[in-house]
Amino acid sequence: MKIRAFFALPLKPAVVRRLADHADTLCHFDKQGGVQWVDSDNYHLTLCFLGDVSLKQIDRLEKLTAKRLADSDSFQVHLDAAEYYQVHEELALLAALAQPDGPLIALRQMMVSVIEETEISTRQQDFKPHVTLGRMKGKTEFSQPNSWPSLDLLSLADSVVLYQSKAGSNGSIYTPLFEIPLGIDVES
Repeated sequence: MKIRAFFALPLKPAVVRRLADHADTLCHFDKQGGVQWVDSDNYHLTLCFLGDVSLKQIDRLEKLTAKRLADSDSFQVHLDAAEYYQVHEELALLAALAQPDGPLIALRQMMVSVIEETEISTRQQDFKPHVTLGRMKGKTEFSQPNSWPSLDLLSLADSVVLYQSKAGSNGSIYTPLFEIPLGIDVES
C-alpha cells in the first residue's frame, strides 16, 4: 500500500485566522473563478513532499525524524509574502511564503536528509516552504496584483507532522500520520 505524504509545520489558530482573512483579500483577483480556495482548516506550512511512501517507510521516517529533531528547538516562522507560485506545469498555487531564515532552512534540510536516508526518491529543487491558500490548474488565468497585499505573521514552529494527502471531492484531505515535537529527547 502506497501513501502520498509530506512534511509540514502545523500553524497556530490565530495565524490560521489571519491567513484566512488574507486569502479573502486575494479572492477579488480571481476574476475567472479558476482558483480552488483551500479551507483554512487545512492550512499548514509545507516543508517538503515525499510522494508515495510505504507503511514500512513511514515507520522508519518516524524513528529517524524523532531522533533528528530531539536536539532541535522551537522557533518563530515569519510568513512575509503571498504570491503566485508555479509548482509544475499542471499546478500553480496562491501561497503564503515563509521567510527563508536559518532555522527554517536547517529544519527543511534535516527533513530532506531524513527522506534521503529512508531511500525515498523525491525532487526537492526549487521548492519553497509555503502555506497553500489556493490551487489552480497549470495555466489558469489569475490577475496577479501589481502590489500584493502585505503579509506579516509569526507562527511558532514547535513540531513537525508527516501528513497523508488524499484527493477529495472538495480538495485534498490531510491526515496526520505522526507528529514529533521539537526539542523532546528520545531514546535511540
